Amino acid sequence: MSGMTSTADTDVRPITEAEVPDWNRALNTGFLQPPAVGAEQLEARRRQFVPGRLLGAFDGDRCVATFRSFDQELTAVGGAPVQADAISNVTVTATHRRRGLLTRMMAQDLAAAKDRGDVVATLIAAEYPIYGRYGFGPATTMTEWTVDVPRAGLDRRWAAPEDGGRIDLVDGADVRKLGPELHERLRRVQPGAVSRDELWWQSRTGAVNLQGTPWTEPFYALYRSADGDVRGLASYRTDDHWGDAKQPLNTASVDWLLALTPDAERALWRFLCSIDWIMTVKSGWRAPDDLLPHLLPDPRAARITTQADWLWVRILDVVRALEARTYEGQGSLVLEVVDRGGLTGGRWRLEAGEDGASCVPTTESAGLVLDVAELAALWLGDESAVRLAALGRVREERAGAARVVDALLRTSRRPWCPDMF
Repeated sequence: MSGMTSTADTDVRPITEAEVPDWNRALNTGFLQPPAVGAEQLEARRRQFVPGRLLGAFDGDRCVATFRSFDQELTAVGGAPVQADAISNVTVTATHRRRGLLTRMMAQDLAAAKDRGDVVATLIAAEYPIYGRYGFGPATTMTEWTVDVPRAGLDRRWAAPEDGGRIDLVDGADVRKLGPELHERLRRVQPGAVSRDELWWQSRTGAVNLQGTPWTEPFYALYRSADGDVRGLASYRTDDHWGDAKQPLNTASVDWLLALTPDAERALWRFLCSIDWIMTVKSGWRAPDDLLPHLLPDPRAARITTQADWLWVRILDVVRALEARTYEGQGSLVLEVVDRGGLTGGRWRLEAGEDGASCVPTTESAGLVLDVAELAALWLGDESAVRLAALGRVREERAGAARVVDALLRTSRRPWCPDMF
């Protein structure tokens, strides 16, 4: 078409540090944010600059697509951390869509991740249809509940946790001091959880401004057990909404809530539902089998207002991914993994039990044939191979193979990723 830049004329490459302002302007544009980049946001973005990990597509001197990856650890079933290539900040400017720019950036990044020895790649998908064609599958689900506090049946005279623990309101400095260790303890036992770096804690407590919008400090509630151990922490915000006859109609919206134990989780939700004037609590992004609804005398007071796929995983090394996790059952199966990206396809015999697993290449006939994206959806234990077979997304070559996979891979509690990245 006359006047249109061809795909070949668009340069896809790692950006230099000097190109961060132009790259960030394209990023803001792609996410429908004001394009202008303030000094504070730019300084924060420069802290994320790692040579080779920020990609851009350039039409002449102008950045028209963005892509960033960074090192991450993802917790597998059983608690083992696996090295992940975390992908974020993916945009293509509206003037340059449908030219294969994302495909080129993704291919560069995944090839580099494979060369580094990363086991998986991860992302949070803004749109569902995009990433399956690159071998990603939805591996966790998130649910948000809205709690009608007056209907919940809770005792409004509640004053403190019944287990002898206590809740204190703290500030951002306390969160930066106490939060990282609490999160590390949680992610070591929570399949689907990912690592957080220092910048994460700084940006969520106002010390660094990554978004470029004015910072409003939330409230932070810290739970300590009876022996003083920090076992829970929540960040939440409130509005100021009053009805007729001066009736409070305020909402507490949870940014994030971490709890190491059921007692800590119960105490934090109970606290949030006991705050004067709060009539509604929005839970934020929780696991789909979260305890919250059933911590209420009337679980129907918590209605699901959002439920969707959350963490997407792309397996880069089948052997290491399947050997990294634990298995609640015992059995063996030959899997044929189809990978159109050419990174990790093949036929593998999985032998798994409570003592561990081995996964080795084989020439034996496959029991189950599946795309690498479907393997990713199964890997953390959230998806069912039987369901995928019914949908035509995996193929049984041996009767009952899907049930064997479910018996091996599915977990008693569902995986959960608390983070957006």
